[in-house]
Amino acid sequence: MENFTNETINTKQLPRYESVELTSLHKNYWKVLLINNAIIFSIIAIIMIFLWMNIEDSQEFSPFLVFGIFLVIVNGSFFLNRISFKKKAYAFRNHDVIYRSGLIATNTMVIPYNRVQHVALHEGFLSRYFGLAKVEIFTAGGTASDIEIPGIAKEEAENIKQLLMGKIQKQL
Repeated sequence: MENFTNETINTKQLPRYESVELTSLHKNYWKVLLINNAIIFSIIAIIMIFLWMNIEDSQEFSPFLVFGIFLVIVNGSFFLNRISFKKKAYAFRNHDVIYRSGLIATNTMVIPYNRVQHVALHEGFLSRYFGLAKVEIFTAGGTASDIEIPGIAKEEAENIKQLLMGKIQKQL
């Protein structure tokens, strides 16, 4: 402790994560989101039709009003999903990973590689069909992943996993 110093850092000279050019999710991931939403809303529509047909006093309910509300909800959901899809992006730098997401508010997570403990690669049924995967990055102190980056081309996702595993191995 002979040479201990505790000087003030000029925060204006620190590197800015905002200046990093982020990579957007693969364009086919939008198709995956559309198909998932179509499946969910189709099931809801079938349930609504089934319930409407089995109500004895179905004359009291206006099917046009219910259908109109349903269409507004479906269109709103697709619109919000599109905004969310456009905001999601990621970058891998020499010492950390950056992931941006959000719908109304934008969240940016920066995780240094020395905090990464585990990396997982997942492919859903639709994602696999479109050649996509999701990379999950885990850090200490939790059971859930800290970052889930969906919609990455499978080959690129495997390269990312190898990169992160290499960084983890160097730390050990």
